[in-house]
Order: sequence, then structure tokens, then C-alpha cells
Amino acid sequence: MGEIQKYKDLIRQRAADGDLEELAADLLRAAVANNGNWTGLWDGVLARLRELPPDARSGVADGLVTQYHSEQAGPNARQNALILLGIVSRDLPPHDRLAAERLSLLDGISRQHSFWWGARYENLIEAELAAGRPIAPAVVATVRRSVLHAYQNEDLPRTAKKLTEPPLNVGEEWAEEALRETGPGWQRLLTHMVTATAAKPSPKWDKQAAELVGPLGSDRVREAVIRWLALVGRPRTFELERGRYEPDVNSAYDPYNANALRGLAWLLSLLPAHPDTARALGVLVETSLKKVAGLGPRNPKVANAGVNALARVDSEAALAELARLATRVTYKNTAKLLDAALEARAVALGLSREEIEELAVPAYGLTEVGRAEHRLGEITAVLEVQGSKAVLTWSNASGKPVRSVPAAVRRDHAEELKELKAAVKDIDKMLSAQSERLDRQFLADRTWSYATWRERYLDHPLVGTLARRLLWTVDGTTAGYADGSLRTVTDAPVTAGTEVRLWHPVDQTPAEIVAWRDWLERHEITQPFKQAHREVYLLTDAERTTGTYSNRFAAHVLRQHQFHSLAAARGWRNRLRLAVDDEAPPPSRALPRWGLRAEYWIEGDGGEEYTDITDSGSFLRLRTDQVRFYPIGAPENWAHCAGGEYRMWLRDGAEPVDPLPLTEIPPLVLSEVLRDVDLFVGVASIGNDPTWQDGGPGGRFREYWTSYGFGELNQSAETRRLLLDRLIPRLAIADRCTLEGRFLHVKGDRHTYKIHLGSGNILRTPNDQYLCIVPKSNASAPQAGYLPYEGDRMLAVILSKAMMLADDTKITDPTILSQL
Repeated sequence: MGEIQKYKDLIRQRAADGDLEELAADLLRAAVANNGNWTGLWDGVLARLRELPPDARSGVADGLVTQYHSEQAGPNARQNALILLGIVSRDLPPHDRLAAERLSLLDGISRQHSFWWGARYENLIEAELAAGRPIAPAVVATVRRSVLHAYQNEDLPRTAKKLTEPPLNVGEEWAEEALRETGPGWQRLLTHMVTATAAKPSPKWDKQAAELVGPLGSDRVREAVIRWLALVGRPRTFELERGRYEPDVNSAYDPYNANALRGLAWLLSLLPAHPDTARALGVLVETSLKKVAGLGPRNPKVANAGVNALARVDSEAALAELARLATRVTYKNTAKLLDAALEARAVALGLSREEIEELAVPAYGLTEVGRAEHRLGEITAVLEVQGSKAVLTWSNASGKPVRSVPAAVRRDHAEELKELKAAVKDIDKMLSAQSERLDRQFLADRTWSYATWRERYLDHPLVGTLARRLLWTVDGTTAGYADGSLRTVTDAPVTAGTEVRLWHPVDQTPAEIVAWRDWLERHEITQPFKQAHREVYLLTDAERTTGTYSNRFAAHVLRQHQFHSLAAARGWRNRLRLAVDDEAPPPSRALPRWGLRAEYWIEGDGGEEYTDITDSGSFLRLRTDQVRFYPIGAPENWAHCAGGEYRMWLRDGAEPVDPLPLTEIPPLVLSEVLRDVDLFVGVASIGNDPTWQDGGPGGRFREYWTSYGFGELNQSAETRRLLLDRLIPRLAIADRCTLEGRFLHVKGDRHTYKIHLGSGNILRTPNDQYLCIVPKSNASAPQAGYLPYEGDRMLAVILSKAMMLADDTKITDPTILSQL
């Protein structure tokens, strides 16, 4: 306070004495004292400066120019001189002091995401405006982003309001494409889009948007907006500077443009319904929820606007997008909006939420299960679902297959071709979503009437491609689809029934499970996910002894962010553990059908010095503990993020609730929950990383990595072993492979190798020397013939490694060769 008052007095004294050159030096000293941050009481110093008469301020301005050019001035002093020059020159007769230097500083500001308002950069802008020069669009963008900070002075927003051109911020490809539209009508429309700052559009906003669309034409506007939205999320056209501990601003949305994206989503929902609209909004939701380092989802507000827009579109395509997104979106607030939108639609139609999800799946032009033919002149296009993908093939007038799209189709049937290609993408997305939805039906414990089930599942043009590869229970009889009809394990037809359920192996004898695996193999049916080969987790003696908790998946070390993503995908609620003094509940999965809540206890691991954390402060790794079950309404347990005892958080006089005995948990529920946890460990464990033979940071995980990477097999690895036992005899390298215990032994020409069936890690002879082979991130199963189910990446990794090592004399990778 005393120092601030000293500078206030100096301003008055120097002005009275006419010592304006020295006053300029005093102001630069003040900037050093406050580190260039003119906030709080320092604003009073600037107010005293602005109170000086024009001639005095003109003299100070000349003094600042002198100080700028002095030999003693460094970069900070020169920057402060430019800012102070802008402050004292306000309202003075035009005199372009240090104009080139000011433009250079503004150029640097244009590469910043935003600036702190206390730096008073707006005075540089005002000086340029006073000189009659336009502000560079990139500088305008920085100013607009800076205004969106929670704290600001009065001058910065006032300056920003003067910067009306361009209507969107440059730097994002979609925005720059939108700015290429010429004419005042488009500019007014974009300016209105930026005003979309509320959670939902008001009637007034909608009315004004509709009036702006009128002169342009709704079809023209829809086509333009969809073209722009297709560019959302692409790399910036120029990168912004990023501080060491700042989020990845170059992968996030420009926050000013994000408001415009919300407006464009709302705008699409006002236009006549069109399939392209639903597609564009669905993609916008998913793109907006993609994770950005240090930030989380790119922009949930834009995603929510996309959901609200879809909910306002009255079309089958929009309902289908809502249903698809409901199976994919894991971000809590957006998921709630999706649930509410589907519930509202279900209530309006007098249906249940589950029924609306089933009815929302479109056929995408398929005229029979998994297939449709389209005649385009003399060319025939066949759209067919093959496994989990849609494939478009062509044949000419004589029926001969054509490898690529015929020129006649491109020339004469461009719109039909566009729709077919869009259908392929739509089908791929929906197949993935429906596969996940069906996989979750085990715990939903749904039943269907036979007629309803046939209509919505077995005979549905799209869902039928999945349902016909699964096993079902019809009035207690297990049946699968083969050779054109439902059949029992002895291939007897099943032609009618009353009640249908999704089959689960937990209710079957081992002999029945093996028989159905043989049936699938006999008919060469590849299931969309593990069903007949699904792992079953029955209660163990150890769990009967512990009583209320399972330690089956305790004492593992997991990669936190991978675990977090997997948990969300499987319907678990989880919070990232941060290296701060905070508490969090354990990851949990609500099981409303059973009145239960499952918990998996974890804690963050940051090392002794807390060095194993991200720039944003979250732990890189977790340590795991117990799995427990509670009544669904029981108070939550909480524990410190870095570890410690879990304690039930009791509020409003609530009584503590004991965990439920595992013997009281239905076998299906216990098996599915433990299967989820096994998946978390099997995928996210550091033991799966082939580069960690040294034990990772400080070598402190060496013991765990060795025990996991070469230890006893978990349930999913045991399932993999059983499959490999049947699969290996069919491989071209069968004579070089044998299964022994936990390993697949592969005889090469150089050495014999042992591939662990759980981690995929390799030991080679002699002396079990570790061989580090890092699989490619896009590794897929080699051509190994028939496989009974999709989705086991580790199986693909093991098979690819086996095939390479069986022919080890042809290995050319220098990293691998150096180990052989």
C-alpha cells in the first residue's frame, strides 16, 4: 500500500515540477514493482496518471519513447513502455509514437491463447484504432478469448466490443471456411450464432435465427453449416503458444467460436429435418467430447448443444443418433441430457426407455438382414454387412464384379453414391454402438416376447447381423441362428416361442458351454463379443473366507487414464485421482435392476517424490484393492486420492451401511462385475508393457511387472489358452507351436520362444532371456482362419508375434535383431 501511494504522489509531484521525463522512468519502475500487473490498488496509479492534463501526458509519452530507446531498456521495460504509452496517449491528438514497435508486440500477442487483463494490452489496441488502422484478425481473436476470463477490468470488454470484424475468430479451419461466405446475410447470421451463450436457445433467439435464414434459403444454409461442422476438430490453421503447465490449447476449441458452434447446432434443429443434419450433430457431439491433455473433454457445452438440437429434431434419423450416442457417451452431464431426451421421447410415445432404444435403430436402406441391392443405371451396388463392418461392392451390367466405383455412377448418380457412402459410415457406427448395447444386456436381464424379439432383433435389417451371431434362450431352450433358422445345439429348428432371453454361460454346465462352442465352430459363426467363450467368475473359497469383499484383483498397478476410459466405457463412474489434498469415492457401477452398487477400491501412485504425475497434476498410475457390493442407495465410501482407508461419508444423519456378503450377490452379477474388473487389469496393467522390463521409474515396479508379465493366468487368459489349443492345429506354423502351461512355445530357426498368454511378453532360449517386441498400436489378428469371437486384441498380438518368431530368420527390424 505504501509503495502504491508513493507512485501516486510521484505522479502529482513530477507533473507539478514539469519533470515529465523522470516521471516516465518512475512509471517503468512501478511496472517492475508490480511485475507488469496493473490490477487492484495499482489501478489507482493509472487513474492518477490519466487525470493529468493533455500536455503533461504528452510530455510523459515523449519520455516513454526516450526510455524505450535507451540502452538500459530490456525487453520487459520496452513492453511496459508501449503499454504505458497507450494509456497516457488516450484522447491525445494523433501522434503515432512507436507504431512499428507496437505492431510487433501485437504480433506476439496474436500467438497467445489469451492474456491476463492486468497486463492492459487493450491500450495497444486502442492506440491502433486511434491511428485508424484495422486490427489483425489473430489479435482480435486473442482479445476475444481474453474477455472470456472470469476476471477482467472494464476497459478490456469495452475494447473488445469495438472489434466486430471478423464475426468469428480465425485459427480454426471450420471458422475460416465459414468466413469465406460473402454477403451481409451470412455475416449477420454468423454474428447471431456467437450470441448462443445460454444452455438452450430462447424463443427470441430462435425467431431471429429463422429470420436470418429466410433470405439465404434453408437448404443452402443447411448445406453450408454441415460443410463447416465437418471441419470441426481439425488441427488449427496456426498454432498458439502453450505454457509448460497449460492445457493443450491447440487441440481445444476456441472458446469464442465455441459459442458459435452451439448456435449452429441450434440453427440446424430449426431447419427442415434431413438425415445429414442428424449425422452432423452426432459427429459434433462426439468430437466435442474427445479428451484434450490438461483439459478433459474439448467442450462439453458444445456437445450438450448438439444433444439438445437432436432432441428438437423430429425425425427417425435424429432419434437414432440419440440412441447411438447414449451407448457411447460417458461424460456424465452429456449422458444425463441423452437420457432425458430419450426418456422424453419414450414418454411421448408411451414406451419404456429400453423400447425406444430398440425402435430407434434404423435400417439404413438395408432391405434384408445385412444386405441391400441398389440399381444405378446398368450398375448394381451391393451394401452388405460383413462381421462388424459394412462393405459396398459393385458389379456391371453383365454381373461381373468391379473393383472401384464406376465412372458412370460418379457422373450420373452422384447423390445416390453420396448416400450409399454415408450409409456405410452410419452402419459402422451403429453396429459398434449396438454391439456395446447388447453386451450390456446381460446385467439388464431383459426378456422379450418372441414376436417382439424377432422384429427388433433377429429379423431387424441391421441389429439382426449381430443377433444372428448370438445365442438366445427361447422358453428355456438355448438356440442359435444358422442355415436360415433358429436351431438347437443338435440343429433341430426352433420355430416358435413365448419368452426370449440373452443366453449367459453362468447358468450352464461346462458340458453345455463346450457343446455350444463346438456348434459355433461347426457353423463358423464369429460372435460380435464373447458370449459362448465368456469368462465366468464364480465365488472362490478365498472370497467365502473374506465374506464381504474380493481381493481377486487387488495389488495391481494400472495406467490411470487407460483405466478411466475403460471404466467409463463399461458403465462405471470414476474420478481421476489428482496429486492434491483431496478425497474421492471409488469407481462404482450402479446396478438398478438388482438394487446393487459395485465398488472397486483404488488409490493413486505418484512415487515417493510425487514425480509420476501429469502436467495437469493427475497420477499416471493407480494401485488396486478390493471389490465390494452395497445396496444401491447406501452412502458412498471416500478415501484420499493418494491412498488411505476408505470411510463411508454419512450426511444428514444417515446410518452406516455394511457391505453385502458375496454369497448374497447373484452369480450373474458377481461374474459380470468381476469380468469388468478383470478387463481393467488385463488392459491397463503396466505388466502388459513390454518396455518395462527394468521396472519403470526407479525400477520400483520390477517385481510386479515380472510377476504379472510371466505369472499365473487370469480368467480371460485361460479362455485365450483354450481357444489357442483349438486354433493352433489349423495354423501354417502349427508344427512349430506348442502350448505348455502359461506359455505358447514357438520354435524358430534361431531360438525357441515362450509367449505369455496373459501379457504377450516373450522369453527366449537360452536362460529365458527377455525379448522386447512392441506391437503396433493398430495390431489386428493375422489371417488365422475362423475365430469364434471379435475384440481380443491380446490374442491378435500373441498370434502376430508367434508367426513372426516362427520365421525368425526373416526378421529385419534392427531393434529385434539386436536382441537375437
